[in-house]
Amino acid sequence: MTELEKARAEIDLCDREMAALFVRRMAAVEHIADYKTAAGLPVLDAAREAEVIRRNCDALGDSPYTEEYRALLTAMMAISRGYQSRRIKDLYVDLGARGYEVTVEPGGLRRVGAHFDLGRKCLLVTDSGVPEIYARTVAAACGEPTLVCLPMGEATKNIRSLEKLLGILVERGFTRTDCVVAVGGGVVGDLAGFAAATYLRGIDFYNIPTTLLSEVDSSVGGKTGIDFGGAKNQVGAFWQPRGVLIDPETLSTLDNRQFACGMAEVIKMAATFDADLFAFCERATPADAAEIIRRAVRIKRDVVMRDEREGGLRRVLNFGHTVGHAVESLAGGRLLHGECVAIGMLPMTSPEVRPRLRALLERWRLPVACPFAPEALLPLILHDKKMSGNEIHYVYVGRIGSYEIRRATPEAFCRCLGEGNQS
Repeated sequence: MTELEKARAEIDLCDREMAALFVRRMAAVEHIADYKTAAGLPVLDAAREAEVIRRNCDALGDSPYTEEYRALLTAMMAISRGYQSRRIKDLYVDLGARGYEVTVEPGGLRRVGAHFDLGRKCLLVTDSGVPEIYARTVAAACGEPTLVCLPMGEATKNIRSLEKLLGILVERGFTRTDCVVAVGGGVVGDLAGFAAATYLRGIDFYNIPTTLLSEVDSSVGGKTGIDFGGAKNQVGAFWQPRGVLIDPETLSTLDNRQFACGMAEVIKMAATFDADLFAFCERATPADAAEIIRRAVRIKRDVVMRDEREGGLRRVLNFGHTVGHAVESLAGGRLLHGECVAIGMLPMTSPEVRPRLRALLERWRLPVACPFAPEALLPLILHDKKMSGNEIHYVYVGRIGSYEIRRATPEAFCRCLGEGNQS
């Protein structure tokens, strides 16, 4: 037997022994999942995971394989979480080593330390529109917090704000073992997530959305970025968070207009994927927020797991956005993102769907009339990421709970906009 054959035989023996240990380990994971189900505990215990990895790596001593062992343990933890979540039917986004849990827990903000590994340097990013107590609560759970409060609004999501955050990370000596935490709406999440994605080629990121829009949509899926050159989200990266914590109690400080903007994103997902959720929204009230959030996040999670980087199915979540982003750019801050999505959905539906969708949007006090002519919107749409060659790709709803991906020349799309706004 050659030396190569001997080494391979040793690996085969180790693999058989590891297979038996893997079965034993997963049986224990199954028992833990059942216990968590009965006790109502979340799948992720970030503090325990960090301690297990540290303790086991320390046990190796001066081994040259410590980093490889750390990677193996991290992957095993992700496999265990995924299995537990499937057994519990929780909101786990199963993306292998990039997987993470979305926790929807009333009062969860007060238990943030039990959900996230914050015993390290943490850059907390929030904005002036978010109640200060939210970020302060998170800061109290951090080992070494640095709190940054940015001006509220879409205008903040720019390269200057990104430069500010990166500068603070450098100045405070953040390393790859530290993290960034977003506490706020979609602007804060997109900006903080992009800073985490680009600093040292990527450090841990946690998202704590505090608006309905960010809770049901932008906090899940790993899209981060900034506005650039007059267009929304023109520069960015896919960078999945390590975890998302949604506390529906934060919505108590949200005004009616912001709540309605979140409902626009819920309606978008219901119209394309879930007729039952659409019907639920037709009778629901703000008191049903926790149920609305869970059902919307399940849709977003399932889509992201099937198409993480928007190569196909995930583009359906752009329903209403092809027109909505152009409306938002022209509005110059007068209309909120969710309001623009609401306006953008109506022209992209069949004559049969449009009256029902219009009634639902109006029920949640969302605008239904576009304030701009199709000819004014078209130049911005042509610079959108959804262009392909000389055609515009857009999502069309011919029946509630289903969708089509359609293509049109700019001229045909312009006619479609005109017809949709007239009916």
